[in-house]
Amino acid sequence: MISGRTSGLLLHPTSLPGREPCGTLGREALAFADFLAEAGQSWWQVLPLGPSGYGDSPYQSFSAFAGNPLLVSCESLVAEGLLPASLLPEPSPPGASCDYGAAHALVQRAGPALAKSLSAGTQRESLEAFRARSPWLGAFALFMAIRDAQRGASWTRWPEPLRAREPRALAEATRALAAGIAAHEAMQWAFDIQWRALRAHARARGVRLFGDAPIFVAHDSADVWSRPELFDLDERGECRVVAGVPPDYFSETGQLWGNPLYRWDAHEAEGFAWWRARLRHALELVDLLRLDHFIGFVRHWEIPAGAADARGGQWRPGPGEPLFRALEHDLGGLPLVAEDLGETGADVESLRDGLGLPGMRVMHFAFSGDPQHPFLPANHPENTVAYAGTHDNDTTRGWWAQLPEHERAFAREQLGESSGDIAWDLIRAGLGSRAALFVATVQDVLSLGGEARLNTPGKPAGNWTWRLSPGALGADVVARLREATRASGRLAG
Repeated sequence: MISGRTSGLLLHPTSLPGREPCGTLGREALAFADFLAEAGQSWWQVLPLGPSGYGDSPYQSFSAFAGNPLLVSCESLVAEGLLPASLLPEPSPPGASCDYGAAHALVQRAGPALAKSLSAGTQRESLEAFRARSPWLGAFALFMAIRDAQRGASWTRWPEPLRAREPRALAEATRALAAGIAAHEAMQWAFDIQWRALRAHARARGVRLFGDAPIFVAHDSADVWSRPELFDLDERGECRVVAGVPPDYFSETGQLWGNPLYRWDAHEAEGFAWWRARLRHALELVDLLRLDHFIGFVRHWEIPAGAADARGGQWRPGPGEPLFRALEHDLGGLPLVAEDLGETGADVESLRDGLGLPGMRVMHFAFSGDPQHPFLPANHPENTVAYAGTHDNDTTRGWWAQLPEHERAFAREQLGESSGDIAWDLIRAGLGSRAALFVATVQDVLSLGGEARLNTPGKPAGNWTWRLSPGALGADVVARLREATRASGRLAG
């Protein structure tokens, strides 16, 4: 729910600076919330917060409920006396990219040490309380402990009794892997403690958190292993069909994502309990939630498992309005944003508008030459979230460098007077639009080029590594952003 005209910045916590191998929820996260408040911003948008899997992508997670242990600030835990200082690696050099290998190695050392510390210390009651209010934790910690013991093998490659979740096998694994389970539980406790402290700090400064929920989950996840009946799988647990999108203007072969598809009939039969639990949990962590691939709730592209690309798929119906009415009953409203980009259609727009959800407008896609294009800042409706570009786009300077000259000419015509800095020209245009919320990337606020791009869709490796340089968000940036926000009528407070 977005009231008034507000603005914010998009920065995933892994991109924060600091001494640890990637950005964390420690002091730099608190400092970024302070920066947002000082710059007059109302929102901090992040990407999915789950434990990242393949390619370090936040959109491929081992759980739709768990937090990413890589975001836990071990430095903060050392300061609190919960971990020994000797556990920390050498500080990352200033300006270094994320080193996910070192981050995973740190978590592997920290988990067992933190579990031991919690079992004997004053935080034991806090851990027990966390377990009691986290019904997903047991299955997740067991899944991860078994996966560790199986050297990272996907759950469909585990011994049959574990793959099939036979009660005796699970009981034996719980006993044999107790130390590993405790380590994963300890890191989830730490994530929860640190995230809630960050949220409270941000809220005290007038900054709200804007999260992201991918519609699909990873096949190799605790969600699919523990509730296989909710997904379209064969008797071995492998996908019968997988998710993607059909061929379009951007790709002749479509996109083959490979995620399992839901058995929506099974979800509806249990009153959408899994989805209700998922969104209740997500909205305990953030104030507003983007639903990625909103079209999938109306219809999804079903591709036979093993297909070489997405061309052989077909449309299948999604759950539609009944799912959202069940969510609305639980949540007392729908603090959601529909990611409605791409070729959606009237049926998707009808569901979005019927639910009263804001959609998205991305200005990088607006300058093809059509003055009626809905993504042009002059055409933004009020009930929308506007961007220059998102985490999947190049930075604005990088985008501009690749833009055909006729599109540049049209952009200049639409944007009017130029400052000589295209990133800030788009920021000011977005701030000045009617959209209820405008979100800029930190890279654009700093006028960075394509070297600062966070993600290139379809690129299998090398994404998600960009990191903010220490001290980059100085007083001059605060003043510039605050003044532009004030001039647009979006200033917080």
